[in-house]
Amino acid sequence: MFCDRLRSVVDCGVDAPEPHRPQPTLVIVDALTPNDLRACAARVAAWHDSGLATPLILEESEFARSLDAFPFEFGAILADHAVVSGANPFEGLQVDRSDVRRACEVQARSHLLHLREGYIETQGRSDALANLIARSSVPLSALLKSVARLNGMQTANGVLADVAALNGKTPSSDAARRLFPEYLSAVEHLTNEIDRWGRE
Repeated sequence: MFCDRLRSVVDCGVDAPEPHRPQPTLVIVDALTPNDLRACAARVAAWHDSGLATPLILEESEFARSLDAFPFEFGAILADHAVVSGANPFEGLQVDRSDVRRACEVQARSHLLHLREGYIETQGRSDALANLIARSSVPLSALLKSVARLNGMQTANGVLADVAALNGKTPSSDAARRLFPEYLSAVEHLTNEIDRWGRE
C-alpha cells in the first residue's frame, strides 16, 4: 500500500498484552495521503479479523515532534515495543520529564475540577455522590499510574487507593458520604504536590 514510503512497522505493548484486545501497531511512513487513508479504510475489517487493531499511522518526523504532546501514550510505546519490519524509528528518542510532569498536572487539575463540579451537581444526594465516586475511580486510577511514572514509585495509599480500587463499582451511600471529603482533600494535595515538583 505504501510501497517505498513505508519505513517501519512496530508492535506496541508486547511485554504486557491485554487478553481479548486486538494487537496495537504503529506504522511509520515517509508521507501520508488521503488515498492512503482510503486504502487503509478498505482493509480495516481484514486487520480486525486477524487480531490487529487499526494501526496508528504517522509520518516519519511526527512521532518525535509529538512526544511533548503525548508523553504518556508515546512514552508507553517507547517503553514496550517490538520492531516488526524496517528501521527502529525510536533510536535516540526519550520523553522529557518536564513534559510528563506537565501532563500529570493537567490530568490532576482536570480530575479535581470535575470532582468539585460533580459534587455540586449531586445537589446533596448521597446516591448521586456514590455514582460520582464510582465514575471518577477509573480516571483516578489512570492519574495514579501517571504519577507513578513521573516519580518512579507508587503514590496511591489511603483514600486514593480505596477509590481507585472501586474500578467503576458504586459504593454505598453511607460509604460515599464518608469517603468524599477525604477523597477531595487527597486529590487537592496530590495536585499541589505535582505543581510543586515543577518548581523544584
